[in-house]
Amino acid sequence: MKSVGRLVDKPWGHEVIWAHTDRYVGKLLHVRAGEALSVQMHREKDETLYLLSGELRLRAGPAEDDLVDVDLKVGDSFHVTPGTVHTMEAITDCDVLEASTPHLDDIVRFSDRYGRTEDDPAR
Repeated sequence: MKSVGRLVDKPWGHEVIWAHTDRYVGKLLHVRAGEALSVQMHREKDETLYLLSGELRLRAGPAEDDLVDVDLKVGDSFHVTPGTVHTMEAITDCDVLEASTPHLDDIVRFSDRYGRTEDDPAR
């Protein structure tokens, strides 16, 4: 079993990995107001996001130039299937629960306001 309760600093806030097994991962993402995650997709990782607090704008679609805005309010969830291009931007400080398959390194970045690349270990 891998360690749990691990805090990982991110340029947009931080994440707490609170569950990590060979079958699933549970994370709490804290995204500061005005900050955004990479425009990204996953080849294998399947994830569901649940907004615990704040207001979040999720953009998702089949390609980087074909994203649709989905404004999430507290209690809303969104399923991100493999191959879906997506990003999240916090309108206010947000806490998001993420339940996913355990493919933590499965990330293809299309763009990132913090200059990170696909191979950057400081994801």
